[in-house]
Amino acid sequence: MSTSSNVAPNDLSAFWMPFTANRQFKKSPRMFVAAKDMHYTTSDGRQVLDGTAGLWCVNAGHARPKIVEAIASQAAELDYAPAFQMGHPKAFELANRLVDLAPEGLDHVLFTNSGSESVDTALKVALAYHRAKGDGSRFRLIGRERGYHGVNFGGISVGGIVPNRKMFGTLLTGVDHLPHTHNLAKNAFSRGEPEHGADLADELERIVGLHDASTIAAVIVEPVAGSTGVLIPPPGYLQRLRDITKKHGILLIFDEVITGYGRLGTPFGADYFGVVPDIMITAKGLTNGVIPMGAVFVSKDIHDAFMTGPEHLIEFFHGYTYSGNPIASAAGLATLETYKEEGLLTRGAELAKVWEDGLHSLKGLPHVIDIRNIGLVGAIELKPIDGAPTKRAFAAFLKAYDQGLLIRTTGDIIALSPPLIVTESQIDQIITTLSGILKTLE
Repeated sequence: MSTSSNVAPNDLSAFWMPFTANRQFKKSPRMFVAAKDMHYTTSDGRQVLDGTAGLWCVNAGHARPKIVEAIASQAAELDYAPAFQMGHPKAFELANRLVDLAPEGLDHVLFTNSGSESVDTALKVALAYHRAKGDGSRFRLIGRERGYHGVNFGGISVGGIVPNRKMFGTLLTGVDHLPHTHNLAKNAFSRGEPEHGADLADELERIVGLHDASTIAAVIVEPVAGSTGVLIPPPGYLQRLRDITKKHGILLIFDEVITGYGRLGTPFGADYFGVVPDIMITAKGLTNGVIPMGAVFVSKDIHDAFMTGPEHLIEFFHGYTYSGNPIASAAGLATLETYKEEGLLTRGAELAKVWEDGLHSLKGLPHVIDIRNIGLVGAIELKPIDGAPTKRAFAAFLKAYDQGLLIRTTGDIIALSPPLIVTESQIDQIITTLSGILKTLE
């Protein structure tokens, strides 16, 4: 039997890495071996400033003591408990804490292990809800172009990022897509919410006219489309979607895997935009990225629609082996305590102007065709190299790593989302480093 002791430590071949240029990486590996607060430590001993909160998830910074202690303590006390027909206190405690934090009306929580699982859970809840209400003809799901909703079949079906979809066959049937709101011609270099594009929400009326409302179960959108490159909705856009969905009896789902837990300077994107969905999807920042966990919030009406029939019967045939895992629940509780003690769920609002001014100071540098910002999220869109899309931004990623800064690229867009503990001087370091890099890009 193979064990780690007989595998050479420099053998990188076995691990097929996710969303990675595997051949490029394995020729010149970039390895992190430790992390603390705002910095990673590389295998060659360098400090790298985390400009992306890991993958949009380490909102409170790395190796926070309260979270570390909670995980160790829980593992020693109760490492696992079955989630089917059994429970443990911390899952219920975490659910209560989350409901207290959520926008009013989202009163119940289903636990998952990732954003992708949270998305598929939400889609299944939406479909099953209409059936439970005697409205089983509502089977259609409406996503949005350039939307990212994870990598499971439901998520890539309602998602709208072409490389994530094109290799995987017909996907789910009965899916349609709203247009995205990105408009370089009218909205380039907007500060915060762009002026133009709220009317694109009315495309939902066209889709309803095409399919009939009686066939549509739910609309799913990210309040801010993150992984596609930080696409920010125009003022009134999300409220218009809310109005149209309510008018036609369609559920509205917000995918807040990125916007949840303080990223916009509010607990959730729903709070920032003042629009409450019927279902809200979260993950990432729920446990500060330390332990895989997601949480799907649903309204009381949705929950109660399932609570019928004999009490001994299972109401909803869905769940995961690790739903509400004890160690993940402990990590979630400690993460929420850390956010509360340090005011991190609103700190993004305090730093938003500094962040905005820093990002927009990069306007006019070579190849920069747009800059976008909201809360503590930013994007710098670069003009692609003719015939070599994504290459320019990837070159910036490699240069940034070499200069001690972790950034994220998607297409030819640099995306930034530092931990919410970032200081003004560290924001300045991010901007200064990027400025130097942008000036050297070919």
